[in-house]
Amino acid sequence: MTQTPIAPSSPDDIVLEDAILADGERRSFEDTTSLRQALRDDADLIRSKVIGRVETARDGIRDEPMRTTLYALGLGVIIGMLLRR
Repeated sequence: MTQTPIAPSSPDDIVLEDAILADGERRSFEDTTSLRQALRDDADLIRSKVIGRVETARDGIRDEPMRTTLYALGLGVIIGMLLRR
């Protein structure tokens, strides 16, 4: 059986640069005490990420309310046009 050498990486290869994916991969190989605890840990991680995104969105709305209103109006018009068809 012949072994093929591993080709050097190309720009089309998928690279794990995202911290969430890298953290999830690291945690998937760790010993966990139970499936329930692993699910709780994942839920806590997701909850903290969502809370961070919500706070970022709130800050953006407070900083630029007119811009946010115009984006929402434009999105509503686009959705309305799509639903009318």
